[in-house]
Amino acid sequence: MAGLDRYESCGVTLLGDLSRPCGVTFAFTERTGGVSKGQFSSLNLGDACGDDPADVAENRRRLLCAVGAGGLLDRLVNPRQVHGDRIVSVTSASDEAVERSRLEAREGADAVVCTVADVPVLLCFADCVPVVVAQPGGFAVAHSGWRGTIARIAAKATLELSRVTGSDPAASVAYIGPHIAGEDYEVSEELLTRFVDEFGEKVALPGRRLDLACAIGLALADVGVDPQNVVDSRVSTPRSTDRFYSYRAEGGSCGRHGAIALMRGDGSDTGAVTTNVFWEGDHL
Repeated sequence: MAGLDRYESCGVTLLGDLSRPCGVTFAFTERTGGVSKGQFSSLNLGDACGDDPADVAENRRRLLCAVGAGGLLDRLVNPRQVHGDRIVSVTSASDEAVERSRLEAREGADAVVCTVADVPVLLCFADCVPVVVAQPGGFAVAHSGWRGTIARIAAKATLELSRVTGSDPAASVAYIGPHIAGEDYEVSEELLTRFVDEFGEKVALPGRRLDLACAIGLALADVGVDPQNVVDSRVSTPRSTDRFYSYRAEGGSCGRHGAIALMRGDGSDTGAVTTNVFWEGDHL
């Protein structure tokens, strides 16, 4: 598979796959193009890190416009992330069902599976690993910190997606967004040992470094996802704070970038209006 495309839409810089795999529009956001100020500058999408709620709302509105989902803010599913493995599934497009899913997600979840059109899903990050999985008929977005990774949240979300779509996990394409890469992620010996026991030696790098993306890839392979269909952005957030937020590099006081995905209904706008493509495919 080719890599991710970096492009600008409506003033917002995004990483995504412009081919819209399985009919899914998705993107990992960069931190520019918003209205937030100070340590939250500028496209902060997180509503639990101390930023002005009005600025966060405007940033989310801009993001939705950038991915061709303007007007869907009231259908946005945005979980309260709790570093667990709870999954919320959105399988009905009725207003009542979508509102129930929105409320359920706010009770606490770290992955959302969606099989209906015109329901954008947003999860937020600042070092943890964003994962988007697309299949014929739906998609999943997962938040995979170390707790979610060892709990195999992305793999569990893939299996749930397969259950509700009826697609084989082998039909999945998975995208791993910007996160704290293994060479920058020093952990305790105890935690590294736990991961090695769970996933094998491949996840351990010299100097007690932990490769979360490797662990996620292995977990996805274990449920039937072809490793050739897993794309890693290979961008380390602590080394790229000009483009992404990093909790570790910025002393714990920063905004959150996002992973957003949606499918559009028949006759609707089918995705972002791309104004400037910086690079395409595997040049990231």
